[in-house]
Amino acid sequence: MFPLRPRGTGEFQYTVTGLDGSPLRVVLEDPESRECITLPEVADPGASSPAHSPRNRTTSTATVFTEPGCEGDFFTLRPLTGYGSARLQLRSVVFS
Repeated sequence: MFPLRPRGTGEFQYTVTGLDGSPLRVVLEDPESRECITLPEVADPGASSPAHSPRNRTTSTATVFTEPGCEGDFFTLRPLTGYGSARLQLRSVVFS
C-alpha cells in the first residue's frame, strides 16, 4: 500500500486572461501538498500572460512563483485568508 499524499483542504483561486481578453477565474480544489503545480493556462511564458490575483482559501500555506516549475520570484500566501492583487503575477504554486 502506498502512503497518501497530504492535501490542502479548500480552494485556491487565480485569474487568467481568456482568449477573448476577458478575465477568467480558475479554481484548484483540495490541491496536493508539497508538489509544484504549474498552472496549465499560463504554463508557456511565450504564449500567455501570467495569472494574477490569487486567493488562498486552503488550509495550507501557498507559495506562488513567477515562472513555471516553481522557479523565479515567489510570494507566500497564508492559509484561508491569503490573497494578492492584480499586480501579483504567477505561473506556478506549491502548498505546504
